[in-house]
Amino acid sequence: MTSIEDAIQLVKASVKPILIKTTKPVEKAGGYFLFEDQFSPINMPPFRQSAMDGYALNLHDSLTYNVIGEVKAGDIQQPILKKGEAVRIFTGAPIPDTANAVMMQEKVKTEGNKITIEHTITEEYNIRPLGEQVKTGDLALKKGSKLTPAAIGYLSSLGIKEVSVLKKPSIAIITTGNELIEGGQILPFGKIYESNSKMLLAALYSLKFYDVSIHKVEDDFEKTVTKLNTVINDHDLVIITGGISVGDYDFVGKALRKLQVEEIFYKVKQKPGKPLFFGKKAETSIFALPGNPAAALTCFYIYVFIALQNMMNREATELPRIKAKSLSNFSKKGDRPQFLKAVYTDGTVEILEGQSSAMQHTFAVSNALVFASDEVNKINKNDMVETILLPV
Repeated sequence: MTSIEDAIQLVKASVKPILIKTTKPVEKAGGYFLFEDQFSPINMPPFRQSAMDGYALNLHDSLTYNVIGEVKAGDIQQPILKKGEAVRIFTGAPIPDTANAVMMQEKVKTEGNKITIEHTITEEYNIRPLGEQVKTGDLALKKGSKLTPAAIGYLSSLGIKEVSVLKKPSIAIITTGNELIEGGQILPFGKIYESNSKMLLAALYSLKFYDVSIHKVEDDFEKTVTKLNTVINDHDLVIITGGISVGDYDFVGKALRKLQVEEIFYKVKQKPGKPLFFGKKAETSIFALPGNPAAALTCFYIYVFIALQNMMNREATELPRIKAKSLSNFSKKGDRPQFLKAVYTDGTVEILEGQSSAMQHTFAVSNALVFASDEVNKINKNDMVETILLPV
């Protein structure tokens, strides 16, 4: 049986980046990473710009100025100001070439077409210079930058319509089990509503992986082989739930062997999620997760998350781990390390009731996992415990 530490290292070593360039409209590139350096096609701002609502001035020795006009944001005219003249101006409006400072309106007294400013000011006061953020041809965002909402806004402000980004993996989720039916139907005796695919899809979407297809296969060996062969050939990452244990109707392991999938590890010394498979066929990574929902989601966060980050060429591939003060007592049964569903708040963590691998209600309110290693048999209140923060 593989240790947790070895399993993590094997995933890191086995999953390689997908270094393929694809082009996305900038408004649809959120969550992607730039494939190459992005240079600015323009100066930003593209003209000298007012940073305030107030008055643009052609400075002279007096504090009094004659107002000769007005410039709003979007105006294209360029009033010519002589020394001692001013124009009313608004935030974001272009500064006339003959103006050299802006006084905010709160520090101006008006009387007809004359204004008096409260104090002397220096040249370029409250003026955003041409190219203050970035100049034409300068590096706007470097290769590998994550395209956050702010980055999308920034690139859009430069007039950029498309960006070259790192391709994200194509992902297939396969659920197995004759007992599974879709929600919205009357629940017959012996059946359960299928939830793992929705859960994993939501987890992937929350991480901004959207190229995901969902497949269902019955507990039938030949059908399992056929379905797995198709999705493995067509996807970068395959996530299977259920059918990986050793029951008479658990066909996933047998099907993977028939398809000559390389087994990198099978079974991890942990709770929940012991019957976890990870393998490769060509460049496709394959995870077979336990069917129990809490076990499947735990394995997703501890192992599949790393694979996804590796595929995107990220340096930090694991979820953050911190020390937090336990608000709970907990006694561990057995000798396997355990991931415990928990709620983290401001340096403290509460270990929740209902740790069974089949129980989803506890996970539904969790935002962390407490890790109890082999050496930890008991957790007491106020103990400092290793806490994995979930992306929720």
